[in-house]
Amino acid sequence: MTGTAAGCSAGSAGEKAAGPAPATPAGRPSAPVVPAARPAGQPLNFVVVLADDLGHGELGSYGQQLISTPRIDRLADEGLRFTDAYSTAPVCAPSRCSLLTGLHSGHAAVRENPWGPGGQGRLTDRDLTFAEVLRARGYRTGLIGKWGFGPDEPDQPSHPNARGFETFYGYIQHRHAHDYHPEYLWENGTRQEIPENRAGAREVYAPDLIEQRALAFVDAHKDEPFLLYLAPTVPHAPSRTPDAGAYADRDWSDADKAHAAQVGLFDTLVGGIVDRLTDLGLAEHTLVLVTSDNGPHEEGGTDPGLFDGAGPLRGHKRNLYEGGIRVPLVAWSPRRVPAGTTDRPTPLTDLLPTLADLAGAPAPSDIDGLSIVPLLRGGTGAAHTPRHDHLYFYRNHSGVTPRADAVDGGRGRRLAEAVRRGDWKAVRFAPGRDRRVPDEKWEVELYDLARDPGERDDLAAARPAQADALVRLMRDSWAETYEREPFGVTLEVTEESEGFLVTAALANGSSRPWTDARITLKAPAHGRVRSLDPVTAHRLPAGGTLAARWRVTPAPGAKEGRLTGRGTATHGEAAVTYTAQVPVRVQ
Repeated sequence: MTGTAAGCSAGSAGEKAAGPAPATPAGRPSAPVVPAARPAGQPLNFVVVLADDLGHGELGSYGQQLISTPRIDRLADEGLRFTDAYSTAPVCAPSRCSLLTGLHSGHAAVRENPWGPGGQGRLTDRDLTFAEVLRARGYRTGLIGKWGFGPDEPDQPSHPNARGFETFYGYIQHRHAHDYHPEYLWENGTRQEIPENRAGAREVYAPDLIEQRALAFVDAHKDEPFLLYLAPTVPHAPSRTPDAGAYADRDWSDADKAHAAQVGLFDTLVGGIVDRLTDLGLAEHTLVLVTSDNGPHEEGGTDPGLFDGAGPLRGHKRNLYEGGIRVPLVAWSPRRVPAGTTDRPTPLTDLLPTLADLAGAPAPSDIDGLSIVPLLRGGTGAAHTPRHDHLYFYRNHSGVTPRADAVDGGRGRRLAEAVRRGDWKAVRFAPGRDRRVPDEKWEVELYDLARDPGERDDLAAARPAQADALVRLMRDSWAETYEREPFGVTLEVTEESEGFLVTAALANGSSRPWTDARITLKAPAHGRVRSLDPVTAHRLPAGGTLAARWRVTPAPGAKEGRLTGRGTATHGEAAVTYTAQVPVRVQ
């Protein structure tokens, strides 16, 4: 037999050598079983809260007048508010993929929403999520809420447990997350039935369960460095809440009342997490980031115009105009992030390298995101925060809604892409859904966002050279298949007459050299391992790989087991650990 495995990351600076990997529970993807401990110096915890379809203008701190969001508004007052933060796509799945992997929508593995029964985007073996990056430094990692990448099965390589999240509770499948009263949710690899919601009953409201699990995760890891990725499904359609609360008496449609209540519920959820951090004495050691995956929606009878959901911007969810892709982003960490506002164009791809930078973890060198740590720290160093040459956005989604289609001039089903460079932005529409058509068949628009943030005055005819320059950037930003650099540990297994030949590789896919690199292999219990190559390297350059081979002889009578490769190195002054596992069967 032959087999391969790409490595998740795990471990910590003070970790002892792990023993034989325990058997993976049935139905659960393999994940490194390695203890985590706080590195020296009280490391920063991270809470990333991602709303579902929350518009740029739906928070009070961004100009909202009808919906009350006092808890997030306070975070915005005390922390850093981004006026020009961006998702990379105007719909959920590609935006979330970019957030997790640091790749824009011209490079990311998932570039469109799934469509049709069973259709699900998924991450590839070469993708590295911010959870995997932080596991290398010993962080405990949890995803509570919506994952959005399929299939809706436990033991598969795109499952959250296989992508760096030790703890998962919520929805795997994109479409399943549209149900606020689901008959089941997933806890790691186990399908947890909710019998109270069977046969159309609506007894248990999923956002309540998500809130409870998020608070429990913080409680469980209060003494360890942790990453909580909290992805509730509010305020995505359908607009359903147990009650409309403060909006019950408004002269609005039921859908709009419920939508406002959902935004309020999101605000309360964020406030509850902050309260728990404060009560546990963790607030000053935690960075909280609050954002959204795209612009405001209009499904289910909700009217984003009633709330000015995109503020003064043009468009909604599904549009590549600013209203579809510009999102709120608030960074809050008492005594660490000074209060203020920034207009730096900041895509959500910047979160992965920023978290890595703050944790002392290496980030892949081939991502599109840039660390904004100097900006978060404020002071004179903020001016030295790197800036993107341009930002790229892509849409290829056959679903359309009336208002979004009208904003697009009836082109809502067409493939579209956009680029922002400085204050100039170009949007172009293909004649259909084929990106390979010649440039002259596309319809191109050009806007000066400094003078015209609402994108009302198309300057493409008046400034053709400027429009052409941005179109060239669109072409250059797209890769049909984006080849990733190796990162972390991989295993290749070949069956031999008396066992297996195993090749393990530790790849430094970061931009800095590593030192004291070492790679080891553990066989199933009582198996024998014989090294054929050196397993250490004093220096592993950026882009370099340490590879070694072993012959593995299973224990007499063994039928199956699991091989575990483990790579360690020093990144700057930080110890990092990566692991990969692969099951084997003895013939």
